[in-house]
Amino acid sequence: MSKKEKDGYVKKETLMVVVFVALAVGFLGGVFYSAYTSAPGKDAPPSGHSRASNAQSSGISELEKETALHPDNVAAWVQLGNLYFDANQVDKAIAAYKRSLALVPGNADVLTDLGVMYRRKGQHGEAIKAFDRAILVNPRQEAAYFNKGVVFLHDLNERENAVKAWEELLRVNPMAKVRSGELVMEFVENIKAKKTP
Repeated sequence: MSKKEKDGYVKKETLMVVVFVALAVGFLGGVFYSAYTSAPGKDAPPSGHSRASNAQSSGISELEKETALHPDNVAAWVQLGNLYFDANQVDKAIAAYKRSLALVPGNADVLTDLGVMYRRKGQHGEAIKAFDRAILVNPRQEAAYFNKGVVFLHDLNERENAVKAWEELLRVNPMAKVRSGELVMEFVENIKAKKTP
């Protein structure tokens, strides 16, 4: 292939990196959005997010059958937990995530999602523990740091601990952003400047 013909193509490795980064950004954005919008005093998400769609219900039903037939299928438990998460079926999501972690401990993404579910249930101490476990497994788990700060600030009214969690996030990624697109660094400075949560 001549140089001119190659110019219109992207290397496979570059494409894979771009796809991975896009998926990671989408996942983190969803977790950040979910944690931030479930803060006390925030409006509930639109009904399309709070109730399972027909496709979601069908997916839940299929995965419930799969996990009943194959209770050691870790991937099915994680997927089921994710669908319960999206459908706001908190207790079922917690149970599914805990089952997957019993089979294969140490999945930082599952631990982070488990923490978000504990927060939705109002079990803030358990949420912090789950986020801490996620960080222990993967010290670069940005969503766990961010969500830990959200719980400290909005649920436990512990501004200093919230700021510490977000400062830890900034050590991992100085350019981390909140849902609104604001840099976490600026967000932390704004929190420090306020006298009340």
